[in-house]
Amino acid sequence: MPAVLNYPGVYIEEVRSTVRTITGVATSVTAFVGRARKGPMDNDAQGLSPVRVRSFGEFERVFGGLWEEAPMSFALNQYFQNGGGEALVIRVGAGASLAAASLALNDDVAALALTLTAANPGSWGAGVEVTIDRNDGLGGSLAAPLFNLSLRDTTTDERETYFGVSPAATHPRSVQRLLEGSALARATSAGPTARPANVAAQLLAAPADADGAAVTAAEVLTGPGLQAARRGIFALDRSDIFNLLVIPPYAPGADVAAADLSNALTYCRARRAVLLVDPPAATDTVNEAIDHANAVGRDTNAAFFFPRMRAPNPLRNNALEDFAPCGAVAGVIARTDASRGVWKSAAGIEATVNGAQALAVKLTDGQSGDLNPQGVNCLRDFPVYGRVVWGARTLAGADPLASEWKYLAVRRTALFLEESLYRGTQWVVFEPNDEPLWSQIRLNLGAFMHNLFRQGAFQGSTPREAYFVKCDAQTTTQNDINLGIVNIAVGFAPLKPAEFVVIRLQQMAGNVAT
Repeated sequence: MPAVLNYPGVYIEEVRSTVRTITGVATSVTAFVGRARKGPMDNDAQGLSPVRVRSFGEFERVFGGLWEEAPMSFALNQYFQNGGGEALVIRVGAGASLAAASLALNDDVAALALTLTAANPGSWGAGVEVTIDRNDGLGGSLAAPLFNLSLRDTTTDERETYFGVSPAATHPRSVQRLLEGSALARATSAGPTARPANVAAQLLAAPADADGAAVTAAEVLTGPGLQAARRGIFALDRSDIFNLLVIPPYAPGADVAAADLSNALTYCRARRAVLLVDPPAATDTVNEAIDHANAVGRDTNAAFFFPRMRAPNPLRNNALEDFAPCGAVAGVIARTDASRGVWKSAAGIEATVNGAQALAVKLTDGQSGDLNPQGVNCLRDFPVYGRVVWGARTLAGADPLASEWKYLAVRRTALFLEESLYRGTQWVVFEPNDEPLWSQIRLNLGAFMHNLFRQGAFQGSTPREAYFVKCDAQTTTQNDINLGIVNIAVGFAPLKPAEFVVIRLQQMAGNVAT
């Protein structure tokens, strides 16, 4: 109530609501790790990696688009082609030759004044054009040591212009400071008054093999020190959330071996994400696919899709080539999440794989029947419907395991609930641990679960059949209270896909006269 009631009248007091709305987290943010032509590296000094992109056009602008040496670029193209909405891109590189293009600029007496270096490594930097002048725009010359700097990417025609910049690091328009945010170049000044001479459209120079060598598991997954340095997949430590992880082949013909994926599986479990596993290029039989699934490990946070898909390669006059499928599958999952919800399996006749004109192996019903009980999700080619995802299991979905996380949609729904409730209950910490708090918890978590029930996320025709939220003296004993613990029990009845549809037909004999 108001602090002082000292006059007759009406007093207004705002009372804080006990409702704390829990918002569901994203379900299909997909992380890609691999080689790219350009863009921030995983060890970028400014911590720019991973980079969030929402279209393939944005990926082209930041990372250079399709590149024959980068299977990741094709996976991203197929992701967005199939309905993907948001991707986190981690660029990795290998080899001592990986370097950035640069240009040393002299002053009027041929002494070094300024060095410009491409914003990130790769031969792409040799396409950055530099122009320097001293025009003040009024027909005169800028006072020393100021100058104008123009940059242009001759490949994409991206341009940046900086007027009246200074080589002095302490100047408000320091060239080093201004170029920290440039997508094209960085600057190193030789001194506070060392003004470069005029330059007309000169290109940066890239050393030989500036793109480096093909990457391997050491740069992506298994290298010593990757986690401590937050490189490779561990650059995702800098991201708030991701739901799916795609690791395309390291290079053309360089598959991700099953033995390489141990760190990725562990990391996905820790981040409540799912790893999508591709088949090796040489895997073209049922037994080989099952062997690969066994070699990866029967993990609840991973799903394996087989076979590879055949799609046009725009860099080779649209000739059909085999591609690892998981970029496209991640797009199908994102598309299904957006239209139906995370609880709907991204499989069936609606789960068409756009861009795929054929599959590397055309599976029969019998072969699909061998693979499905082993937790291998098939891509099938059907008349009329085309190429579709025809499997909805995790790698722990092999029938002999009898896992409660057999189905990918069930597992992803649980991860969605875990992450949403984890983030939505942070306010509980340090609150007085008694019935008023417990009732608030039941109210807020119950409202969140009921909203999902109304959207059709759970089994059951009533809330009681679909979910429960329990937080009271039974879940939290006096001993728990003394230890500072509040226990919340949340249960849900998941929707499971109709994998096997049985139709029984009976012929009616009709009326027989007697």
